Order: sequence, then structure tokens, then C-alpha cells
Amino acid sequence: MADVKAIMKMIEENDVQYVDFRFSDPRGKLQHTAQHVSTVDEDLLTEGIMFDGSSIAGWKGI
Repeated sequence: MADVKAIMKMIEENDVQYVDFRFSDPRGKLQHTAQHVSTVDEDLLTEGIMFDGSSIAGWKGI
């Protein structure tokens, strides 16, 4: 939880506008999703973020 608080503090102190979350898909290709800082809170950083994975190769299609 200390890491989450440190991240939230860094966002505030540096006037961050967007946070870019990066991950690899099942095939190893780097993917990302950018979130406006207004949607980033401690719950998001500990519980994760939901997104539509249908456009990512190897994930469930529509």
C-alpha cells in the first residue's frame, strides 16, 4: 500500500494528466491503455482496470 500512496503523491506533485498502463498480451506483444488522472485512485491501482480486450490479439473476440 505504501507504493500506491507514493504513486498517488507523485501524480499530484508532478501535475500528471494521464497515466499510461502497459502490459503484454498473451503473445508477448506490448499493449497499453492511457487513463485520465481523474480516473486513477488507490482502488484502481490495487484492484486493476477493466477494458475491452476484444481488440487485443489472443483475447476474447466480440
